[in-house]
Amino acid sequence: MSTSNSKPQSATLLIEVFTEELPPKSLRRLGDAFSEGIFTALKSAGLATEGSKVTGFATPRRLAVQITDVLDQAPDYPVREKLLPTSIAFDAEGKATPPLLKKLGALGYADVDLATLEKAGEGKNEALYLNVIAKGAALEKTAQAALEQTLNKLPIAKMMHYQVLQKNGQLADVQFARPAHRIIALHGSAILNISALGIDAANQTEGHRFLAPGNVTVSSADQYETDLQSKAKIIPSFNQRRAQIEAALLKAAGDDLVLMPDSLLDEVTALVEWPAIYECHFDQEFLEVPQECLILTMQTNQKYFALTDKQGKLRNRFLIVSNIETNKPNAIISGNERVVRPRLSDARFFFQQDQKRPLASRVADLGKVVYHNQLGNQLDRTKRVQGLAVGIAKKLSADEKLASRAAEIAKTDLLTDMVGEFPELQGIMGRYYATHDGENADVASACSEHYMPRFAGDTLPQTQTGTILAIADKLETLVGIWGVGLAPTGDKDPYALRRHALGICRLLLEKNLSLNLPELIELARAQFPQADVQEKAKAADIYAFIIDRLRAYLRDQSVAGKAFTSAEIDAVLSQDPAQINDLIERLTALREFNALAEAAQLAAANKRISNILKKTTTAIPATCSTKLLQIPAEASLHQALEAVTPAINAAYEKRQFVELLRSLVALSGPIDQFFADVMVMDPNPELRDNRLALLQQLHQKMNLVADLGKLA
Repeated sequence: MSTSNSKPQSATLLIEVFTEELPPKSLRRLGDAFSEGIFTALKSAGLATEGSKVTGFATPRRLAVQITDVLDQAPDYPVREKLLPTSIAFDAEGKATPPLLKKLGALGYADVDLATLEKAGEGKNEALYLNVIAKGAALEKTAQAALEQTLNKLPIAKMMHYQVLQKNGQLADVQFARPAHRIIALHGSAILNISALGIDAANQTEGHRFLAPGNVTVSSADQYETDLQSKAKIIPSFNQRRAQIEAALLKAAGDDLVLMPDSLLDEVTALVEWPAIYECHFDQEFLEVPQECLILTMQTNQKYFALTDKQGKLRNRFLIVSNIETNKPNAIISGNERVVRPRLSDARFFFQQDQKRPLASRVADLGKVVYHNQLGNQLDRTKRVQGLAVGIAKKLSADEKLASRAAEIAKTDLLTDMVGEFPELQGIMGRYYATHDGENADVASACSEHYMPRFAGDTLPQTQTGTILAIADKLETLVGIWGVGLAPTGDKDPYALRRHALGICRLLLEKNLSLNLPELIELARAQFPQADVQEKAKAADIYAFIIDRLRAYLRDQSVAGKAFTSAEIDAVLSQDPAQINDLIERLTALREFNALAEAAQLAAANKRISNILKKTTTAIPATCSTKLLQIPAEASLHQALEAVTPAINAAYEKRQFVELLRSLVALSGPIDQFFADVMVMDPNPELRDNRLALLQQLHQKMNLVADLGKLA
């Protein structure tokens, strides 16, 4: 370390904490938090430079960070801080008061020469300021604090409590995710004198448990990654290991497709330090079981990678990622094949047992499953969804019997052994079992499709029955949970109501369903006999909640590669549309209108009209009387409006929004002349109300597509 008179030295910093095997599902998050915490502390202290590069490392048994261009001593820096008003800082004799001394002590300047303190301001505003050159932070002290703080703040779900034997022979109580054994702290090749978790830092770590057991000396911070790969059989970079695993899996798959969900890739990467890929097989007979079951049991229970052909049909071979690289992997392969067989046998057994009892026979058993203590059991819920699905089917002139049957049996697969073992298969198994039972094909599909979309970007149902049931299921959940006072607040949304609302938006819009959203909400509310539920589940609040999700959805949409603006979206949604299936067409038309030369003038005029109508407290006549049109400009506007109204109405009926908005161009001149020549708020109430009626009629026609005033 540098002395006070020496020039600060810059070098790469390395800090590693070596432990027992860390929780694999959180390893990536732990690694990111560790490197970010250390770097943030060093940067705040002025020890990391603008050119410093941060590299995080995470393996099953270590968290590490490497930071380039780290100073051993931060530069000195000026400090100017207001202390106290002069009248409070000094007593009548000019001596420092206890508050001043306390303030200086708290800032770490208890010994400062009071004569050096700066006075600024005049009279009552005069105050005392600390104005000094502060000593820059030292690396060792800062690294010590940074390591302690970072370790304490790591996102560890459950701590382990254990004891560490100290140099003095005493046992120290320690808590961490897993017992720690070593710490490396190197600045260049120099070992920093720091400690944590009862361990003093050194320059040694441990190699691969099987391929390179024993201690490994890291020659310098810059050589960390190289030393671990060459001496310890460790690939310390999480991202590098993950990329290597992914590439090796694709190579081993050959012409087949390998199923690599991100969560599985992350977990496997967190389980190995030196990955090796091996091919295994299972008996062909297991392919009689629905492949989703086999895939899930391989992924969930064994962390294996399933293979399919190019058509998506499961192969009876799979890939494993081992932590042992060997030229003779027979024992590894046979061991994994032996382990997977009972898992697949269980899946086959569950499938065969479930098929012995039709889904329809399980409906009554739904009454034994609690849904929510204020909303009854799953059978109660099924009946509500059923009533809602039939109502939606009626509105769409769809098959009500199919909708009713699908709603009746859709949740019964929750009672099967397979779904009991693998809840992720709910709906999927329902489709298989419904097909086996001889149910209508659309009903069987609806058992799976009613969960769609499960997440952002998920596919939508293919069948009409599945679409109806998906809307009904989500609406029932939304209204019911809202009705028991569990509407989302802040980040809390345990019942995923935001996802359900977005799903409803996507189904109505992307499936182009001409359904009245407020009517759907009221239909859903009517399914709940509980008065308190209906009271809390206010239709207006639920509608606003859904529209809010719709707003976010529309922000992600685009036409010709150009996203819609907030003003365009607000213009459309401010009209509180009952039907939302044509919103993209409205937005597209609005964009074309906005490109017209007359658009700005019409938008400004519409905004002006809106403001006039909002300020009007008296009742406005429904129609405008031609007998009261005294000024040529108001008569001309009325005539122009009458002339374009048939075209506007026809375009609106045909949903030809572009043509409708273009028709408004003919009103541009008459509107300008009206506001130039006519005083709307005439002292004569009869003339005033007639002019307001004209403006109201004009306003209604201008806002059929969107509130044009929002574009002004």
